[in-house]
Amino acid sequence: MTSLHRKDLGLFVLRAAVGGVLFAHGAQKLFGWFGGGGLEGTAQAMDHMGYEPARASAVASGLGEAGGGALLALGLATPAAGSVVAGTMAGAIAVHAPAGFFAQGGGFEYPALLGTCGLALGLAGAGRYSLDHALGHTLDRPWVGLVAFGASAAGAAVVVARRQETVRRREIRAVEQAAMQEGSGLS
Repeated sequence: MTSLHRKDLGLFVLRAAVGGVLFAHGAQKLFGWFGGGGLEGTAQAMDHMGYEPARASAVASGLGEAGGGALLALGLATPAAGSVVAGTMAGAIAVHAPAGFFAQGGGFEYPALLGTCGLALGLAGAGRYSLDHALGHTLDRPWVGLVAFGASAAGAAVVVARRQETVRRREIRAVEQAAMQEGSGLS
């Protein structure tokens, strides 16, 4: 096996593993498969995490994971798939960042790894064992990657900033309500 084919095989294995994990997570969110909460449960979780509107956020998160994961696993539109995964994981990182790095404490280790893998695969390309290769790399052009990563980064920045603002407003509201309860003798 030549070194080129070894690299292509390595890309295939990495795409299949990362894409499969992401697809499964997205399917939990969208359909309730694999013990997930489905759209209703995911929307409630998104609301709790500060993502508004919650249902649209649940759909976007589920599609980002399931769709991006499926595309990565297939090696189809790999730059766009990698950017979708990286952007989606940026939203998850924002939720987990206050708990630090390590996943055992609720940190952002796991979504950071998945997002980094998506980014790396989007940059590296799908390799020989992919639908991109079979289609003559029509959807795997450098400009597609630049546009996709730019759009994903901008979208993630807006979504994370909106969430931070929502969380800040909720914290202020909770402090005000506690102060009102204390002032009225209800505490």
